[in-house]
Amino acid sequence: MAPLPSNYNDRPVAILGGGVLGRRIACIWASGGYDVQVREPDTKQHQPCIDYVKQNIDSYPASGRRGPGTIEVFQDLEAAVKNAWLVIEAVPERIQIKIDTFAELEAKAPADAILASNSSSYRSSEMLGKVKDETKTRIMNTHYYMPPSNMVVELMTDGYTNPDYFPFMTERQAEVGTKPFTARKESTGFVFNRLWAAIKRETLSILAEGVSSPEEIDTLFYELTKNGKGPCKLMDGEFSHFFSSGLHVGLDTVAFIEDHYVKERGLSPENTVDFLQREYLSKGKLGHKSAKGGLYPHLPKIVALDLGLANPNDHSTSGQILQLSSEGKLERVLVERQHVPDGIDIDTETRRMFWTCMGTPGEQDGEVFSANLDGSDVKSLFAPATINTPKQLVVEPTSRKIYFSDREGMKVYRSNLDGSDLETLVVGGHDASDLKSWCVGISVAPKLGKFYWTQKGAPKSGQGRIFCANIEMPKGKTAETRDDIVCFLGDLPEPIDLEVDEETNTIFWTDRGEIPKGNTLNKASIDPNTGY
Repeated sequence: MAPLPSNYNDRPVAILGGGVLGRRIACIWASGGYDVQVREPDTKQHQPCIDYVKQNIDSYPASGRRGPGTIEVFQDLEAAVKNAWLVIEAVPERIQIKIDTFAELEAKAPADAILASNSSSYRSSEMLGKVKDETKTRIMNTHYYMPPSNMVVELMTDGYTNPDYFPFMTERQAEVGTKPFTARKESTGFVFNRLWAAIKRETLSILAEGVSSPEEIDTLFYELTKNGKGPCKLMDGEFSHFFSSGLHVGLDTVAFIEDHYVKERGLSPENTVDFLQREYLSKGKLGHKSAKGGLYPHLPKIVALDLGLANPNDHSTSGQILQLSSEGKLERVLVERQHVPDGIDIDTETRRMFWTCMGTPGEQDGEVFSANLDGSDVKSLFAPATINTPKQLVVEPTSRKIYFSDREGMKVYRSNLDGSDLETLVVGGHDASDLKSWCVGISVAPKLGKFYWTQKGAPKSGQGRIFCANIEMPKGKTAETRDDIVCFLGDLPEPIDLEVDEETNTIFWTDRGEIPKGNTLNKASIDPNTGY
């Protein structure tokens, strides 16, 4: 029987997988004072993983109990598991990958390390095909949900696990702020997911038999429980802190999980897997993440910025990105702890959002980020100290570029969607104390071959201007020497954000200046022959 890990207080925890859930598991253990080593094969995910832990560690329950641990990310497995007392795999939910992973861990992890699987779909006993009998006593399930909004973790044996692991891991998990529960025996779906599977199964049967509708089922569920969203919205993948998977899993994942139960228990797939495949999946209706909807039709959502200025104590971590219903009702917080977010746009092709964070004006600490529409996979696009105070941002889908203005930086930039090939398009000036040089708004009109930006001027000066220039840089010119810049509109109070409607050749802009001319929404016509 495997012994308990020795000197665990002075040894790191290893996490295999630095994605949405892996980095959250890492943050749990780092917040509890453990050094964490993450194995992530994709080097592009290394910095976002580190950034997530550093930016969010204070929001985890165990933060401050004994001082935060460190976070390191490795591409190499052996380096990631070196000296670890606990290794948690959060690799993709494919059984062969997990079988191979535990075989590697047997060879490369410390001989007394606890080897845990975060899988919610597979029992750890299904992952033992390539390990020795002695190693089987070190393997168990530790199933996390979606921290920090849900800190539940379910522990379960692989059928051979050292029984002493469970009181030991229960204590360690509680110390780092989670709420541990132990299944008394192996069970596909652990405890809660079996309850949830039963609800899903009966809900789908009700729909397949034509007994009720998604709207009626969810309304009944809410009226009787007064808690969270109903099962149909949850299966569609709408976020809920009550169940809090935190991801837009959708009907395809519901079918995948139910198929696992069907095969294991000999259940009928007629009203569940077959029903979903026939009526929804075959038609591209995957749920909330799909433009075709799912059990519910697709409804538009609003993604909005909360600058965080209502917090008088700390603007550096108070900003948020919010998801609102089409009626303006807050549905969820997508991204937290942002340093004065200002401009945002969405790329519908990749289903990613892009936004700017102003940082501290004049401190060269502005940032530009992207993330999935559910708030996962947050990436910083540029190296630190690249941008000063980024403001409005737009995605130009035809060229696959983002454009944004840098206020105190007095520039207009363009880059690829991943942040590569950053170009300076406009230099508005060199003296940041001259507010006439501040670039704020930005809009792009591919059909006209132009981009437009505002330079706001000082308050009450009437020196605000709107400029345009060609999307293509004139041959042989630079941002400072280009000769195609036209002042489209001048003598404005303080023009800020812009939008060009190419269908009507109209430019719209907001102005934050003094009334009566400022504090307004404005429009002007564009000559399609000249672009201004």
